[in-house]
Amino acid sequence: MSTVAFHTLGCKVNHYETEAIWQLFKEQGYERGEFDHHSDVYVINTCTVTNTGDKKSRQVIRRAVRKNPDAVICVTGCYAQTSPAEIMEIPGVDIVVGTQDRTKLLGYIEQYKEERKPINAVGNIMKNRIYEELDVPAFTDRTRASLKIQEGCNNFCTFCIIPWARGLMRSRDPQEVVRQAQQLVDAGYLEIVLTGIHTGGYGEDLKNYNLAQLLRDLETEVKGLKRLRISSIEASQLTDEVIAVLRDSKIVVRHLHIPIQSGSNTVLKRMRRKYTMEFFADRLVQLRKALPDLAITSDVIVGFPGETEDEFMETFNFINGHKFSELHVFPYSKRTGTPAARMEDQIDEEIKNERVHRLIALNDQLAKEYASHFEGELLEIIPEECFKENPDSGLLEGYTDNYLKVVIPGDESLIGKIVKVKITKAGYPYNEGQFVRVMEELTV
Repeated sequence: MSTVAFHTLGCKVNHYETEAIWQLFKEQGYERGEFDHHSDVYVINTCTVTNTGDKKSRQVIRRAVRKNPDAVICVTGCYAQTSPAEIMEIPGVDIVVGTQDRTKLLGYIEQYKEERKPINAVGNIMKNRIYEELDVPAFTDRTRASLKIQEGCNNFCTFCIIPWARGLMRSRDPQEVVRQAQQLVDAGYLEIVLTGIHTGGYGEDLKNYNLAQLLRDLETEVKGLKRLRISSIEASQLTDEVIAVLRDSKIVVRHLHIPIQSGSNTVLKRMRRKYTMEFFADRLVQLRKALPDLAITSDVIVGFPGETEDEFMETFNFINGHKFSELHVFPYSKRTGTPAARMEDQIDEEIKNERVHRLIALNDQLAKEYASHFEGELLEIIPEECFKENPDSGLLEGYTDNYLKVVIPGDESLIGKIVKVKITKAGYPYNEGQFVRVMEELTV
């Protein structure tokens, strides 16, 4: 029996797609092996969001070639899409497929075995207007299921290469989304995370259908779904209609990830982001009215070309004033091929790092402050795994609907169930809790 091994770099969408590609191999009778072991086929799903992503992708490809020089080496994903020729030059690479036509991968493997000629199957992503259906009926980890609902992005922010790697915005057929959500719930998942390249843009390319409608349909049509989470949504996509759906929903969680990138209008303009801070602030106020306990997490880029101390402080003060509950802080990193990489006034690494540290300190303070509101409260978590920091401690970790990580004493039989817990000690990066009772069992 042939074996296939996978290595995924980059974001949650890539991880989702690796699982989908594995389903295709599984249907053809392949066995899945470990990437660091000898395998007949290696599939490397690459990332290109930064120059480092490209470099790491190349290192992993070479590692696979060394592991088994006779294996069929397939490279897919974003770096494959933007730089196929560069990848084809790596000795030992046999097949390159970008971010479309992944369903043809097994056919290319058969073709390669017959012809023994490297195959570059990367086409022009910008011409693609059709969402590529890739099904994932179950995931390797058993607690939260991702469900990809859209592909591509029309925004062309000046720091970002992703539209060139993923193409323009295309939404998945709503009936397919509902069907796959039901399939995941039937497989035992209680929580589904809607994911995509520009998730909140879902429906922008559909007639008379939008994200708010999809959220409503998932709630009414999917039987047994307990939690629905949106992986990320732009402020501009938080329409009054979406906010009303969040307010009235019994299953959409009290947590939104809204990328801010900068809290300064002048920096946002240079980034070509499509909102002002006044607009962003208004959306946050409306959200908090609808959902007072909402956790708002965000991404911030620090040290974007030309960022002054004043502009950085605008970001710092905005985040502090609006009480975000957690931040992902990134120092700006030049991405070759983007307008921002060619901008003058690139910021010195030391200044960038110093600003990153200030924001991380603010993050720790805000995260603790948010968590402290829930000390002594009863919340529900879905234990996901043994406590990573101390696997032999008899502790489990999982997330509440409002994205607090909680650690509780308990045995592994609780993993994947909805469990009511009392928060005994609030903190960050995790809170301590006490088991109260099981609320929902897995149905399978």
